[in-house]
Amino acid sequence: MPATRHTAVFTLITVAALTLTACGSGDPAAAPAGAGGSAIPATDVVSDIPKDDAAAALLPEDVRKAGTLRIAAYAGAPPSAFYREDGTTLAGADIDFADAAARVLGLELKREVASFEAILPALGSGKYDLGTGNFGVTDDRRKTIDFVTYINDGQGFAVREDSDLKEVTDLTQLCGLTVATAAGTTFEVTLEKNLSRCAATGREPYRVKTYGDPSALWISLQQGRTDVVMSTINGLRYAVTQQENVRFLNEFKRLDVGFAFAKGTPLAPAFQAAVNELKADGTYDRILKKWGITQSGIAESQISPPELK
Repeated sequence: MPATRHTAVFTLITVAALTLTACGSGDPAAAPAGAGGSAIPATDVVSDIPKDDAAAALLPEDVRKAGTLRIAAYAGAPPSAFYREDGTTLAGADIDFADAAARVLGLELKREVASFEAILPALGSGKYDLGTGNFGVTDDRRKTIDFVTYINDGQGFAVREDSDLKEVTDLTQLCGLTVATAAGTTFEVTLEKNLSRCAATGREPYRVKTYGDPSALWISLQQGRTDVVMSTINGLRYAVTQQENVRFLNEFKRLDVGFAFAKGTPLAPAFQAAVNELKADGTYDRILKKWGITQSGIAESQISPPELK
């Protein structure tokens, strides 16, 4: 997805693009404090985090000496990562978790915003040391990427209020419909991979429409050009609190989410230790609470665990 400032200010949220009034029809408890038109959470849960020498000792010597890492961030939508009202300041759970882990390790992050589909290939080329973008851990991605998990999110659906869909437990329930999703994501892969299942049962296939701009995706749903949105569970829960006439449908599949690194990175053990230290000192829970994603907490950080089935 293109990480333009327009798409990030969609995070203020889609309301500007749709000229709608916020009307929470999802689970309000699952949305961050900024939902419903109130201010985006601004609580500082990072700056007082001390360095943990044991975790920092796991870093490669050259990284410890340099004291910096290059990080690519996708700033697509809340509550993961987006621009604040000024259009320049990044915020979100991904931003806080990366900054918090860096503080534990005594590092400074040199952050660059990049498009979603560009980040993982750029890790392999050495352009960046790590990336964030609410990247779900899948078996296909694990072939070329190492992950250090920090939350659990996954795939879900949202529809207009007038939709006959009550839930989607099998993708054949989408047959004949038009599904909106973001390009280069696990959602697109899942939909394309299962496209033939409708024809196999004698039904019209569903159609997949991908969007690079989150606001365009939601406008397509509101205007009836698409029937259902497939996206992140946390992102959907947030978005439906910012718009009229849409509702969160259901979770479809949970996925671990992690910091992304080039395959074989020596950085993974240090970042795993950093996340677990954040859990131990309470910062982890404070970040989850700040962004309204307490349901996404994990018991402990893992390095490239198998895809959740």
